[in-house]
Amino acid sequence: MLTTRQRLIQAAAQGFADHGIQAASLVEITRQAGQRNRGAVHYHFRSREGLLAAILDEHAAFMAVRQGELLARAMEGSDDDVASVIEVIVRTCVEVAESSVSGRNYLKIVAELSEQDPATYTPEVEAALVRSGGYQVYAVLMERALKAVDGLDEEVRDHRILQLTSFVLGSIARRVRGLDSAGSPGSRPQLDTARFVEDLIAMATAMLLVPVPGVPASV
Repeated sequence: MLTTRQRLIQAAAQGFADHGIQAASLVEITRQAGQRNRGAVHYHFRSREGLLAAILDEHAAFMAVRQGELLARAMEGSDDDVASVIEVIVRTCVEVAESSVSGRNYLKIVAELSEQDPATYTPEVEAALVRSGGYQVYAVLMERALKAVDGLDEEVRDHRILQLTSFVLGSIARRVRGLDSAGSPGSRPQLDTARFVEDLIAMATAMLLVPVPGVPASV
């Protein structure tokens, strides 16, 4: 049997995924969790951000372990190989999104967070993201990008990685929404998981490796 805290996390993950992190009603989340006390969220989590951090922590351990495994494999390759690092991001996100309803909601929430300025994250939300292991992956990706693309400076690199992240997470979020609505009128067919992962890695890699405008490519 789920505890009150677990029911609140489950209801909030669904609400945040469906309506947005800030737009979701805490009162409705409390009702969906079967709680009559409207202050239940504040009692257990202190704030909306505390509740968000608890949702992120639900999958942080899996993400940290899986990303660590794949990153270790990527580190065995060339120091300008960005595709293997992008694979870490794509594969782990697809795996968690396809693992359960909770995983799908988590991915949708992380996709929304990726659109926000990291400087706006509260310390508890940032700490939850750190525990997922993603920061280490991005540190390697940023380093390798500079070696892989002629004339790429840090400002353009950071812009590209931001766009790449938005594209990857947005693509996976749209896919899981498509899987959720499969069979409904107007729903689109989806690639199987293996082909989706391979194609998304290829597209994201191409986004990062496109030549810098005005910089002649080395021969």
